[in-house]
Amino acid sequence: MSGAGEVVAGLVMLVGLLGIIVPILPGVILIFGAIAVWAFMTGGVTAWTVFAVSTVALVLSGVVKYTWPGRKMKDAGVANRSLVLGAVLGIVGFFVIPVVGLFVGFVLGVYLSELQRLRIGRQAWQSTVHALKGVGLSMLIELFGALVAVGVWVIGAIIT
Repeated sequence: MSGAGEVVAGLVMLVGLLGIIVPILPGVILIFGAIAVWAFMTGGVTAWTVFAVSTVALVLSGVVKYTWPGRKMKDAGVANRSLVLGAVLGIVGFFVIPVVGLFVGFVLGVYLSELQRLRIGRQAWQSTVHALKGVGLSMLIELFGALVAVGVWVIGAIIT
């Protein structure tokens, strides 16, 4: 692959990393796709090894992302219904309030659902905080896996 192609692949991965932090774009899919295209265009054992190792990092972080924080939220007593309502209001908020609507909608949805379920504002807020910590942990896990994948690609791009 030419130097310009590697720059384009790197920029796509950078956008993917930003998509993990600001969940507007499918970050992991962009990173996976950029590495796959790079491996296909570059060819050779090194490129396909980079692709395999990056894929394992992305898949493992995806599995851990959905299991570890979910278990922590379940242990804290956060209802799945609250997370679903938070996600729905987050999506609505994204379109109603530019930039911060996703976050505001998620917090509001979880809080209202927990308030309806628990009937005590303080306990509902504590559950909302646990949900926010779980979502934050999930994002960090996904970001870690993506950074490992991109790091492996950088090493592979230097080697090839």
